[in-house]
Amino acid sequence: MRVWVAYLMERFAMSERKACQTVAMPRQSYRYQGQGNRDDEIKQALQQLARDHPRWGFKKMNAVLQRQENGWNHKRIYRVYCEMKLNLRVKPKKRLPNREKVNLTQPQRPNESWSIDFMSDSLMNGKAIRTMNILDDYNREVLWIEVRYSFPAEQMTSILDRVAEGRGYPKQIRSDNGPEFIARHTAQWSQKHGINWRFIQPGKPNQNGYVERMNRTYREDVLDAYLLQNLEEAQELTEEWMMMYNCQRPHEALGNLTPYEYAMAAGT
Repeated sequence: MRVWVAYLMERFAMSERKACQTVAMPRQSYRYQGQGNRDDEIKQALQQLARDHPRWGFKKMNAVLQRQENGWNHKRIYRVYCEMKLNLRVKPKKRLPNREKVNLTQPQRPNESWSIDFMSDSLMNGKAIRTMNILDDYNREVLWIEVRYSFPAEQMTSILDRVAEGRGYPKQIRSDNGPEFIARHTAQWSQKHGINWRFIQPGKPNQNGYVERMNRTYREDVLDAYLLQNLEEAQELTEEWMMMYNCQRPHEALGNLTPYEYAMAAGT
């Protein structure tokens, strides 16, 4: 019908109103201009930003586009952003360097190799807690277990410093690839103290089997055995368990000696 209106206006010099009345077409309909591809520029800009900065979200992209003064308001940009399904993007996983297989061999003397791992549990009120477990691979002695709500890399190395005060730093520490372990601060700390920090291969907890075996016993004896009221109670029960584990509990792998007995028998 738009064609007929245009024809009447051109052929018979009709006014727009008269031509619309003749073909029974509302003037608003005749004047309406479709949106067409008016969002193409926004799409191109968002695609470019998503390609160049895959970790950016809407707020960051919108801030950049607003600085370009294209006249696009944030609601329009967000509508196009969602139409393009950029809000459903999967953030790329952090790539870990290739890890060599770590053979689990018993050291010849104490303080050659420590194993370290984290465990998670919760208090009675539902608040999550974590434990930092440190083991000497030589005689399976539990050097320390710290109970806290969280362990930033700086706090983790501070605890390791405290443990090392009475026995010195180990030649090597073995762990998985947790964020605290692969943090830059941890790498700098281990380099400062001449420690070779060895990472097991992802998905291979058996490569850190000494501390994993201790973890299981600790969970059965403490974390799963008590309804923990607070951090203080959890730490107190943990320290009592550490004394029992090191001094009273025989280990088949140590010839049914306790960690302390094994170290004394070897004269270390």
